This record gives sequence, C-alpha cells and structure tokens, in this order.
Amino acid sequence: MKCLNGDDVLFFFEDEVVSMKTYLKILFNSEGSAPSEVKNQLLNMGFKATKGNYDFVYDWKNECTNVDELVWFADKVHAALKDSNIYFSIETI
Repeated sequence: MKCLNGDDVLFFFEDEVVSMKTYLKILFNSEGSAPSEVKNQLLNMGFKATKGNYDFVYDWKNECTNVDELVWFADKVHAALKDSNIYFSIETI
C-alpha cells in the first residue's frame, strides 16, 4: 500500500495490514533520572511499555510516515529525554 506521496508504509501478511513501529531501548545511569520518570515521559508521547528486546514501542497505526517524519520523531524523543542522563537507541521497522 502506498501513501499519497508514494512512500511505502504498510505491509501485508496473510491478508492482514501490519503498520510500522518504532522501538526504543533504554540504558539507565545511576546518576540519571529515575526509570519511572522516563517511563512517564515516554507514555505521554504515545509509547507503550513492552517486554523483550525493547523497552518501549510506538505504533504508527496506519499513519503515512516518511524518513523526515521519523527523524522529526527521533528528535522529539531526544528532546523529551534530554538532561535525563540516559542512553537510548531507536529503530523503526
């Protein structure tokens, strides 16, 4: 399926639409913000806590996103976590 701007966004798997997701992995520092504070900030941004290889996931649902929007979103995550003295990695698939 294509967005109006031509970007591929949705994938089909056995007649089911699968949307893009942004995964976040957090590395806390004992001198940084409390995990509960970081969790609250991310939940307010629309992330959901998850188990497994990642700590949080953001579901784009059926929104059309392109690389510029993904970078903008990563900048937003960076700004929200700035000065919290943590490291994070972000991956969108």
